[in-house]
Amino acid sequence: MASRRSFLKKSGLAVAGTWLLPAFLKNWEAQALAPGDKVLVVVQLSGGNDGLNTVVPFGHDAYYRARPTLGVEASKVLKINEEQGFNPALEKLHHLYDQGLVTVFNGVGYPNPDRSHFRAMDIWHTASAANQYLTTGWLGRYLDASCQAQCQAYRAIEVDDTLSLALKGELVKGIALQDPRKLHRNTHSSQFAQLKQAQPAEGASENVAYLYKTLAETASSADYIYEKSRVQQSRGDYPASQFARRLKTVAELITSGVNTRVYYVSLSGFDTHVRQAAQQERLLREYAEGMAAFVQDMKQNNRLRDVMVLTFSEFGRRVAQNASGGTDHGTANNLWVINGGLTKPGVFNPAPNLTDLDEGDLKFAIDFRNIYATLVRRWLEAEIPGILGGQFTELPFA
Repeated sequence: MASRRSFLKKSGLAVAGTWLLPAFLKNWEAQALAPGDKVLVVVQLSGGNDGLNTVVPFGHDAYYRARPTLGVEASKVLKINEEQGFNPALEKLHHLYDQGLVTVFNGVGYPNPDRSHFRAMDIWHTASAANQYLTTGWLGRYLDASCQAQCQAYRAIEVDDTLSLALKGELVKGIALQDPRKLHRNTHSSQFAQLKQAQPAEGASENVAYLYKTLAETASSADYIYEKSRVQQSRGDYPASQFARRLKTVAELITSGVNTRVYYVSLSGFDTHVRQAAQQERLLREYAEGMAAFVQDMKQNNRLRDVMVLTFSEFGRRVAQNASGGTDHGTANNLWVINGGLTKPGVFNPAPNLTDLDEGDLKFAIDFRNIYATLVRRWLEAEIPGILGGQFTELPFA
């Protein structure tokens, strides 16, 4: 028998993430997060962001020897200590750093790294070892662990058309939607109305019955989400980029008090093999300006201490530039968190060693699952082993 997922995709309802929406959204009216309840926002920089030109080790001569034309000039770097500084395109992030709202981690990775986009992202999404192949994501397993009498898929929302593996559990999956308004329009189309009014024939298969049940509940849930978001529309001044619009949607849902603990947003285009400088700077500026608007929104709504933002990419780039003015797939990378109550703001650990490399790549210093473990235990208030498949040391930043 075909799976429900396959059936719904073939039925033509796989638009705007609507086929991912389960019955449980209607419970939003009965439950809400209050100020003080913690929220995790994960931002994925897809394509393998070049960490060395993001948090620039300007104090190391080896950096400029490896990147004679691609290295960011020391005079342009937005310095955060005597060794490192932000790419000048990250001016808005630098302001947040100066306010004590950012912690930067250097050399984040895992043993035996994989340089394939798809495999590396799977590893980050599932929190697996390099030789493990899992079908559930680390945040999906958090949803499973949070599953009470009625599994609550709405506790994780990805602002996109499709759902990442990170948010897929065994018992329950998160929800993918572009924004509440688009979802409302889709569920009020004439085609959707006709489908919703129809009834499955007696003796219809389980898949058909499930389809009609999902249609009806999606429509009623979409009305609620739309009305809720209208009441709590953000007054913040956001840039016009798609990334910023997605962050604005997250902000509106957070300030609406919906019972969602995890949000997931992506910014793509970081696979910079050719003419990297201009492309990466444009994307980093888009990130920083959108994130600055989001942080200001959270601050104005007194939620900045409640909201933790994790920004990561599936791998870094090789230390040396290539012949095309870009960089090729590498290994360890930097990542950072943003929050109004960090216990260790600033640079968490030393800059990467650029003279002690593994065949031209950085050696990792922090296993990314140590950061996940900290967020799982201290932020999502769940047990680490059941979600990450083992015990990982927490880090003192949250």
